[in-house]
Amino acid sequence: MDFDVIVLGAGIVGVSSALHLQDRGRRVALVDRRGPGEETSHGNAGLIERSSVVPYAFPRGLGTLLRYARNRSVDLYYDYKALPAYAGWLARFWWESSPRRLDVAARDMLPLIAASVDEHDALLARTDAAPLVRDGGWIEAFRSPARFDAERRMQERVARDHGLKMAVLDAAALRAREPSIGDAYCGALHWQDPKSVASPGGLTKAYARLFEREGGAFANGDATTLERAGDGWRIATAHGRMAARDVVIALGPWSDQVLAPLGYRIPLRAKRGYHMHYRPTRGALSLPVCDTEQGFVVAPMEGARLRLTTGVEIARRGAPPTGIQLARAEPLARDAFGIGERLDPAPWLGMRPCTPDMRPVIGPAPRHPHLWFAFGHCHHGLTLGPATGRLLAEMMTGAPTFIDPHPYRAERFD
Repeated sequence: MDFDVIVLGAGIVGVSSALHLQDRGRRVALVDRRGPGEETSHGNAGLIERSSVVPYAFPRGLGTLLRYARNRSVDLYYDYKALPAYAGWLARFWWESSPRRLDVAARDMLPLIAASVDEHDALLARTDAAPLVRDGGWIEAFRSPARFDAERRMQERVARDHGLKMAVLDAAALRAREPSIGDAYCGALHWQDPKSVASPGGLTKAYARLFEREGGAFANGDATTLERAGDGWRIATAHGRMAARDVVIALGPWSDQVLAPLGYRIPLRAKRGYHMHYRPTRGALSLPVCDTEQGFVVAPMEGARLRLTTGVEIARRGAPPTGIQLARAEPLARDAFGIGERLDPAPWLGMRPCTPDMRPVIGPAPRHPHLWFAFGHCHHGLTLGPATGRLLAEMMTGAPTFIDPHPYRAERFD
């Protein structure tokens, strides 16, 4: 039960890291309390988001802030009882979201974003999961002409500056492109570089099967049992104790449960989100569509289902599900997309692991040898998993890194 590396966390980031380490000759064990792809990686809009070159920042517009203060919007809901625990994190998030700092964050994230599709393609070619991934990008739809015109002008500059393919669709062109969409939208932006995934959890499982097929070991285990063992680490699993010289913490929003006992105070918080599947009543979409002004996404998923995903819920990690945002979004989505009956017995609740400076933590632990971090990818874990895995594996094996890892160092929070 001895390995070179134990990767804690079998989401898309952990599975990708395990695969890249294995490809570089390391004997790797992957450990999670559940199966691969069954937590955060399971429930998202299914985008490999090559076009998200600007991180999701704290809003600065007065109108948006006043709307959020009423706590009645679709794109944000917060539990008042959770605000004291989030206050310091939100204050830093607001500070990091100033125009100048956001520009720096976008510059730092661009190398990972730019590699996202190519790194997925490299892993995908080695699996049987190609039918889950679609070319064609995604659509950003608008309800008000003024908002559409302002966003169109701004995003045309972004697309031009970054060499991205983006088409502007008026209302007629949008309905011609997606006939099942109603008349709620006056226009849309079609981002063509990204890819969409019909089962994010299924894709993560396919990568995990590749890992096991090529000799990797998977075990269920409790990451909080991690402890030092001589020059390395060990952990209790369902197959007994496993030991390795190196350990990777890729536990998403639960990473702090392992790091806090080791003395690390990295500001990691979870933005909660929900999804539900529906039977389409007007035909299926061919691409995911984001209702930009209301803050939800409707995406086609395998099994001829439509998945409605919500925006951000701020609540304590162990708080019971509320379903408030789904209840607010459903009437809007029913009118715009023709969603029919619910197909799941209960809404799915997931948590996005977020840092206030909108960058993941990737690299060595500052104070513990042979301990490595790979978490905090905000809204882009599915997008950045394979690129993160490659960067981390290159760092751990002493190889030249394909991008500069400095912006993602853990020491920036000291």
